[in-house]
Amino acid sequence: MTRRLISSGSPFEEVAGYSRAVADGAWVFVSGTSGYKDGKIADDVAAQAQQSIDTIAAALAEAGASLADVVRVKAYVTDAAYFQAIAPVLGAAFKGIRPANTTIVCGLVDPQMKVEIEVTAYKRG
Repeated sequence: MTRRLISSGSPFEEVAGYSRAVADGAWVFVSGTSGYKDGKIADDVAAQAQQSIDTIAAALAEAGASLADVVRVKAYVTDAAYFQAIAPVLGAAFKGIRPANTTIVCGLVDPQMKVEIEVTAYKRG
C-alpha cells in the first residue's frame, strides 16, 4: 500500500506543511483537530470536542477507516476542568472500542480553542 495524504481543505495545512491525516498501509494518523468548522468555532468546549470528532470521522472515512478503528486518542485541553465536559463526547464516540487515551492540559495556538483531539487508527481486515 502507498502513503496517502488526506486534506480537510484548511489553508493552514499548506502554510504549516501538514495533512489532516496520513494513511500508510493499515494505519491512519489524524492530526490534532480543533472544533473549527467553516472558519467558526463554538465557545462551548463540549461542542468543540464534538466538532473535532466529526472532522476526525470524515478524515478517517476518506482513508477507508472509521471511529471504530481508532486505537489511540490524545485530547489536549487548555483547562483541566474541561475534561469533565469532553469525557462524555469521547465516551459516545468510542463506546465499545475503548482505545488508549491520554488527556493533556496545555496551551493551544488559538485562544478560542479549548480542546484539540488527535487519533491513530488501524484498519483491520
